[in-house]
Parts: sequence; structure tokens; C-alpha cells
Amino acid sequence: MQNLLLAVDRLSTFIGQAFAWTVVLLTGLISWEVFSRYVFNAPHAWVLDAQIMLYGTLFMTAGAYTLSKNGHVRGDVLYGFFRPRTQASIDLVLYILFFMPGIVALTWAGWTFANESLAIREQTFSADALPLYPFKFIIPLSGGILLLQGVVEIIRCVLCLKTGEWPKREHDVEEVDVEKLKEMVHVKDEDIEALDKYVVKQGHAS
Repeated sequence: MQNLLLAVDRLSTFIGQAFAWTVVLLTGLISWEVFSRYVFNAPHAWVLDAQIMLYGTLFMTAGAYTLSKNGHVRGDVLYGFFRPRTQASIDLVLYILFFMPGIVALTWAGWTFANESLAIREQTFSADALPLYPFKFIIPLSGGILLLQGVVEIIRCVLCLKTGEWPKREHDVEEVDVEKLKEMVHVKDEDIEALDKYVVKQGHAS
């Protein structure tokens, strides 16, 4: 079971990381458009639509990835003090009552909208129109992946209720822990303080 859960995590991670490259495309596109607009006085009407679609793609496809890493924002003022079984009970109820119905509706409606868009070969409304229907298929794709990851999270809740511990997740990028970083490079607070004093002293001397 644990291998299956981690396999879905890896799928969500792969998709999230693959579509994360849209950040590079988005940055390049905006930079190029700014240069073209203000240096060559040659703006492009389609660029704004492309920016919106790229950002929307990034936002939608990051959902399952973030959920697989337990990275979504939660009000954990009290939640963090609960025992794992209590946390799992709360999560299980919320997943069943709110998450699953919402994501099922998103996926179902997204599939309908995408097919309707494809049927009419929908385009954007700018002077230089772009095809819109490929972007709309991102909605059911993201919803389906998020739905699969949601099922995995529900299974994790059930396993936690049985064992009293949360099942393990795949490790990923973490925020920098300053204290651990100091230990790794063998730096003490006294060393940093001495270096600060030395820099200030050199500044006054110059």
C-alpha cells in the first residue's frame, strides 16, 4: 500500500515539476515583450493572453504536487497541537465533505467546458487571437490528478487512524533551516558576531 501511495506522489511530483518550467517560459515571454514594447515600440496583442494561459497552467498543475507534499496553507494554530489520530479524523471529514465533491465538480465541469471549447475551436478575443481550447483541457487534467492525489490522502488518513502515525511521504525541496546550515558549515553565532564587528571596524577605518 505504501508503495502505491508513493507512486501517486511521484506522479503528482513529476507533473508539477514538468509544468513548473512554464515559469521559465513566462519569464522569457514577459521580458521579451517589455523589450519589444519599449525598445522597438512593437507590442503584441496576443502576449497578454499567452501570459494568462501560462500562469493558469502553472497554477492548476501545481495543485496535486502541493497536496502530495502536504504544502497547502492550513489554519494550524490548534491543528499542530493535536495527536496524529485527531488530525487524521479532521482531515478525513474535510476531504469527504468538501474536497472530493469540489474536485469532482471541477473535473466534470472542466471536461465539459474543454470539449465545448474544442467543438467550436474557441479562440481568445485579442486582435491576434490564440487557440483557447488546449488551455481549457488543463482544467480536467489538473482536476483528475488532484482527485487521484485526494484519494491517496484519504487512504493516508485511514492508515493514520489505524496506526496512530502518519504514513511517510517522498522528500522534496525544503525551506532553508538556518541552524542546520550553521551546523553543516561549522559556524557559530560568535563567529558571525565577530565577523560583523570586523566589517564595521573596517568600514570606519576606510
